[in-house]
Order: sequence, then C-alpha cells, then structure tokens
Amino acid sequence: MSIVVSNITKHYGSQKALDDVSFAIPAGEIVGFIGPNGAGKSTMMKIITGFFRADAGSVTVCGLPAGPEATEMKKLIGYLPENNPLYLDMYVREYLGYVADIYRLGGRARSAVDSVIERTGLTPEQGKKIGALSRGYRQRVGLAQALIHDPQVLILDEATTGLDPNQIVEIRSLISEAGRKKTVMLSTHIMQEVEAICNRVIIIDHGRIVADGPIEEISSLAGARLEETFRQLTGK
Repeated sequence: MSIVVSNITKHYGSQKALDDVSFAIPAGEIVGFIGPNGAGKSTMMKIITGFFRADAGSVTVCGLPAGPEATEMKKLIGYLPENNPLYLDMYVREYLGYVADIYRLGGRARSAVDSVIERTGLTPEQGKKIGALSRGYRQRVGLAQALIHDPQVLILDEATTGLDPNQIVEIRSLISEAGRKKTVMLSTHIMQEVEAICNRVIIIDHGRIVADGPIEEISSLAGARLEETFRQLTGK
C-alpha cells in the first residue's frame, strides 16, 4: 500500500478534528478525499505529509512512518497545499530550481526543471516573476513543485479552487496524467472533478469516515450522482 492510515485522532484544544480515522490507498489509485468545510480533510493531509503530528494512531507512506522528522518519507511525496504558498518575488524557473535543490537533485536538477515546466504548460511564463502570474499559472507552479522530484505519492489539497473552466480542465488533465504512474489523493469541493478523474472516493464528516469505495458504488447509495450521496451523508 502507498498510504496506510491507522486509527488517527487529532485534537485542536477541545475540538476533535479527526476521530479514529483509518483507510489505505494502494499504488496507482486516484482517490477523491471529500467532505464539508471543517470536516478534517486538510488536517488529515498534513498528517500524511508529516507537517502535523497526530495525537493517536499511525500513518505510513510506501512503508515508511510519517511524521515531522520523517525526512526519507517526505522525499516520496509531492504536496500541493490548499493555499499554495509560493515565493512571489522569485522567477518561475528560479523557484523550481530552488525546489530541485531542496530535494538535492544535483546533476538532474536542470533536466527536472525543464521537464516539469513543459509538462505543466509553464514554458511561456518561465521567465516571469511568480507574483505577476495569473491564479491559474500559479496553480501550475504549485503543481510543478509537487512533481519536480518525481514522487511516488501526490497529495493535492483543492488544486483547482478559483480557476476558470479552461484552467480547471487543464489541471485535471495534468492530475490524470500523473495518476497513471503515481498514487494521488485529491481533496476538492467539486463533485464533478471527483467523478471525472478519481476511481475511488473517501467521504469524511466531523472527523470520521462516512463512506469509502469506488465512485460508482458510493454514487449509487443515494441515486445516480455522487453529489446526492454526499448531501445525504453529510447534510450539506
């Protein structure tokens, strides 16, 4: 299994953000991780990527334990957070070179930057400062930094939020392409996005998993559409 989450619990003060959450994602699967605002999606992703420490339970990624000090595990993950933090004063190519250095790509850095710029459609913007880019191109830069070290696992939190329809289609295509060789965990509020690119969905509500299975199976619980099942299970 690429990702194994076992009995994870996380509190913020008196609030329980995650309540005994368990699931496993095998290699090569694209999974939609969905839920209402405040359901625990981003917290779970930050625990998987090692940014947060759980209060109880365990996570492994490709057999390695996750956690803030898990350097070798983090090398296996490409992560695009919801707020897509970027250095706006850096140029696109400069920034991606900086990320390549963080991952210690060494002699492979230049070719990795060239490749990811081409794959994410950043070629015409590579000489611009990130702060001068549109929201769509900034998202491409965020996806490029997640892909540059050729990770085995991609964790994408609201990768298409705020994009126009054309940009959404392009980013979905990039995610689908990446999912042919990698494990992808995708958080989104857009049900059509999950139906378009995911083969499995996990629904979380109030910190607990309320549904987990193939798209067709979960959709059929309340009719023919995933959105209907989501509303029934979460009341949203």
